Amino acid sequence: MKTCRMVISMLALMTLFFACQETQETGREVIKLEYLYGSMENLTDVIVHDIFSPPVASRIYAYPSVAAYEIMAQSDSSYRSLAGQLKGLKPIPQPQGEIIPELAALEAFNEVGKNLIFSEDRVIAYRDSIFQLIRNDGLTGEIYDNSIAYGDAVAAHIMLWSSEDNYKQSRTFMKHTISNREGTWQPTPPAYMEAIEPHWNSIRPFAIDSADQFTPERPTEFSTDKDSKFYQEVMHVYETVNNLNEEQQEIASFWDCNPYVMNVRGHVMFATKKITPGGHWMGIAKIATETAKADFAKSTMTYALTSIALADGFISCWDEKYRSNLIRPETVINRYIDEEWVPMLQTPPFPEYTSGHSVISGAAGEALTSIYGDNFHFVDDTEAKYGLPVREFDSFRDASSEAAISRLYGGIHYMPAIDNGVKQGRALGNYIVDKLSFRTDGKKQEVQ
Repeated sequence: MKTCRMVISMLALMTLFFACQETQETGREVIKLEYLYGSMENLTDVIVHDIFSPPVASRIYAYPSVAAYEIMAQSDSSYRSLAGQLKGLKPIPQPQGEIIPELAALEAFNEVGKNLIFSEDRVIAYRDSIFQLIRNDGLTGEIYDNSIAYGDAVAAHIMLWSSEDNYKQSRTFMKHTISNREGTWQPTPPAYMEAIEPHWNSIRPFAIDSADQFTPERPTEFSTDKDSKFYQEVMHVYETVNNLNEEQQEIASFWDCNPYVMNVRGHVMFATKKITPGGHWMGIAKIATETAKADFAKSTMTYALTSIALADGFISCWDEKYRSNLIRPETVINRYIDEEWVPMLQTPPFPEYTSGHSVISGAAGEALTSIYGDNFHFVDDTEAKYGLPVREFDSFRDASSEAAISRLYGGIHYMPAIDNGVKQGRALGNYIVDKLSFRTDGKKQEVQ
């Protein structure tokens, strides 16, 4: 009789165990991957709405992406935490009770994102809408509450980490001083805005050792001598823009990604809101995960690695921009060659060298290549919602090369800023790929 009661008890425990497992599996099934994609797209929309600069936007992408990845890594033994790998990041807390990792990751992503932007209500509204869908699908009760509470706990952990990166302190630093020295950056039309983020090199990097770790070779020395190398570089920009074909114009527009474009109508000036270059690459990251049919965990890994490469790419690039402080083509051409000339794209408000698009596209391209391989065909419709056509690429490196050369077609960079920017970004991207380990099996990333 005693043996019989023990067998019954064992059966009861096994039934309870499998019931719990079934509850979690059922819960995980209602957390759709499109909710993660939607959260990222919504964050991009808010960044565009709030008009964050490209460097600041890269920071906004990185922290929520790391938060979501850390939760998934803790719940999946094939992934490794980035604690101890990223500067200052400590292990996230353990969950208290049973959770659905995907739900906790969504909560952490949106909660961190909400705390890094201005229009918090937009993030809250989107998060509440997807969580209502999740509850409508039957995921309620203790496991739902535990997951949300855990997401909030991880978000608080990540926000504490973010508070130590010198961003808040840099908001009080002095503005960039305009130099009278010939060949240095000057504000450009039509808004003649002050230079943005001159102290971005003071922000704590995520993975690289320091802001100046990937300092490129020096830019060509400024000269108005018509036989000089610099003057030839200026004329190359001038003549290229004056003779653009239809595809080159399309490429320039496709990769514009300038959140500071100002339109002048008589005495009225108004802004056109656009996605940042980092936002474009986060869109490509989403396209890559969809094309490869990546699961939730691998998608968070893709977002994390791409956003880290972008964030450190901006820190590295901005370090060089304000060291070399080089004058823009528009200013040189208007002063010395053709006072009526305007570039195809509006010149963004910061020094010329190196090209930000070239650096961050090179870095992001290497990050994505490390996950999905070099021969990865994809259709980039990231900016279709902004009225731009789609473009197809056979690899992430092809896309990064096109993003870089688009700056020549746009008339806003000389070739050394483009060529050396690509080298800078790819070297940085490969360093991050080699340094960070996302997998516990010793492999760097899982190439499809």
